Order: sequence, then C-alpha cells, then structure tokens
Amino acid sequence: MTTQVEPKLLSRSEELLHLAETYGANNYHPLPVVIERGAGAWVWDVDGKRYLDCLSSYSALNQGHCHPRIREAARRQMENLTLTSRAFHNAEMGPFFHELAELCRMEMVLPMNSGAEAVETAVKTARKWGYTKKKVAPDQAEIIVFENNFHGRTTTVISFSTEAQYREGFGPFTPGFRVVPYGDAKAVQKAITPNTVAVLVEPIQGEAGVVVPPEGFLRQLRSICSEAKVLFIADEIQTGLGRTGKMFACQHDSVQPDMYVLGKALGGGFYPVSAVVSTREILGVFRPGDHGSTFGGNPLACAIAREALRVIVEEKLADRAQLLGAYFKAGLREIFSPMVKDIRGKGLLIGVELKKEAGPARPYCEKLMEFGILCKETHEQVIRFAPPLVITRDEIDWALDQVAKVLL
Repeated sequence: MTTQVEPKLLSRSEELLHLAETYGANNYHPLPVVIERGAGAWVWDVDGKRYLDCLSSYSALNQGHCHPRIREAARRQMENLTLTSRAFHNAEMGPFFHELAELCRMEMVLPMNSGAEAVETAVKTARKWGYTKKKVAPDQAEIIVFENNFHGRTTTVISFSTEAQYREGFGPFTPGFRVVPYGDAKAVQKAITPNTVAVLVEPIQGEAGVVVPPEGFLRQLRSICSEAKVLFIADEIQTGLGRTGKMFACQHDSVQPDMYVLGKALGGGFYPVSAVVSTREILGVFRPGDHGSTFGGNPLACAIAREALRVIVEEKLADRAQLLGAYFKAGLREIFSPMVKDIRGKGLLIGVELKKEAGPARPYCEKLMEFGILCKETHEQVIRFAPPLVITRDEIDWALDQVAKVLL
C-alpha cells in the first residue's frame, strides 16, 4: 500500500514571501522577513517574532514606527480632507511652507512626494536659475556631482551615477553633469566652468557605505560656490532632520547651503513627503506651469509633515542622535572584531566596514536578522546601522550584545 506524503504546510511568512516573489518585479533583494506591525524602534513579523529596526527605512523613520502624535495628526486630517491638487490652496499647505522654511533658515518651499522627485526638482531649479540669473547660454548648464553618489533612480539621476548597475540597460542618459571625486575640493574648483550652475552633494554618502568627507570639506565647498556664483545644493534626504546629530548634516561644518533637498523623515514614516527649500531669489525663478505635482503639497502630506517636524524639534531627536550615536559607535568599537576594517559615521548613521577577507556584508545582515536585528548591507562590505532616533540606551546595549555574537 502506497503511503501518501502530506504536503508541507507553509508558515504565514513563507506564504507571503512566495506571493511577493511570484508576482513582484525582481528589483529588490530584501531580507526574508515579512513585517506586520511596528512601534518605536521595534517591528514584529507576521509570525510574531520581534526585531530591532536598525535601518529605519533608510532614515525615513527618525521618529520611530507609528509615532502616536504623527498618527493622530494623520487621522485628524484623513477625516477632514486629503487631496485638493495644486489647483486650489489648502489650509495645511501655507503653515507647512512657513514652518519648514523657518527650520531651514530659508524663504521658500517647493513640495514634492519622493526624494528622487525632489532631486529632479533641484536639478530643474538650478538649471532655470542658471539661465535666468547667471545668464548661462541656453542648454549649456552643468552641475557638478560626486563619485559614488546616490540621489535616486530616475533616468536623469542615474545619468550621473557612477554605479554601473544603476545605468546598465537604461540609456540614453541626460547630459549636463560633471563627476569629481568625493571630498576633493580642489577637483571641484578645477571642474567649474562659466556654464556651472550648481554643485550637488550629500554631506555624508549613505548608500556609498556611510562615507564621511574630510573635515572642512563642506566649508571649502561653500567658499568655492560663493566665489564662483554657483549654487551649493545639499541632498539631506537621508542625513537631514536629526539623523546625524544636527538638524542638518551641513551644520556640523557650520555651513548654510543655497538649497536643501529633503524627504524621508519629513513624512514621519506615514506618507511620502519631500521638498526643495531655498531662497526667494532661487525658487522665485518658477512661473505657474513650469513645474508641479498633483500630490505635492496635499493637505494630508502637509499635516503629517508639520507634526513630524514638531516631534523632531520638541523631542530633541537630533540631540538624542548625537549622544546615542556616540554611545553606539563606542560600543561597536569595544567589540574588537578581527573582521572589522572601520567604524564610521555621525549621529545614528553608522557604517561598519568589513575586511575583504571577512566576505561580503550580506551574510552578516542575515545572521543579525536571526538574532533579532534588522539592518542592511550597503556597498558590498558595509553594514549600516541607522535605528530610529527614539531608540534607548538599553536597546542599544541589547543590540551590541547581538552584534558581538555575529562579529566575533
């Protein structure tokens, strides 16, 4: 008599992973965890296991998961009004513009949705400013960018990426960009021509492996841009809004850029909100019809962003990031792992670079997941630790214990 083999029952995680991998485009390589809920610095998967989130959705969750104040602001607004388009004003938009401009010590705000849209907006702004204010010849504007940059994945943005995979199969590319080594002020100076309208820089390169530029680089960049009448554009989508221990990473060098590009934590983890923030002279180059977004500046986004900013300021999250980031880095160094080449970063944006002989970072991230820590490899050899800024010292101590188990 033939014995029938019972089909293996899949866990809920396995079922959901199967659906995602069967029907979803293969454009990401996520860790095999299916998260169902979150609170503060913690998340739970669909099978009930708890994890400490040390990625924060690439710094979009500086305020932590489901912050009750932001959730309540979203709920109130959702019961009232969610979308008007920019064909009309809404009651949240003007106050949001004012509050964000004041926080940035700027004068005007142009709202968008995703970070990549904000970068595209910054590029268009710089070009328009170059033609109308600097009088660059039509279609000749150039923007200086840096090797190993990451500013998004739109066609124009990947046109100036130096990561081969981001470009392969997606040409032809948008012209008008000059790439120089990151942290090299002399290279910037040499690359400037009469057609240069802007320098676009990440104060810390997150996706490149949490690369911190040499001391004083941003100050040198500010001086070069001012002298050459070139816009200094700071992409603070990942580094801004408290992540590095200052409200903006540029403030570590006491630098005020001509333009901030913001996103991620601006939406408090509830909604995609991004913005370009600058002076009236720069953002004033736009006329009605030049640029826009149906959802940019919608009342739900503005209400959420206003509360997200209040939480960062009133809960002193930048100060927390500075103190707890120093504590986290010190604890990582005390592990004394023979596999670690370098530990670097500012605030709670920390990169642990592994030696080549230790192998790539991905298996270490998978092992950390088994021990209840979610983080992600970046630039092959680097484990990035960027927990929500609401994390506590006790939670960091617990995390360090788990990291030691994996790195020793």
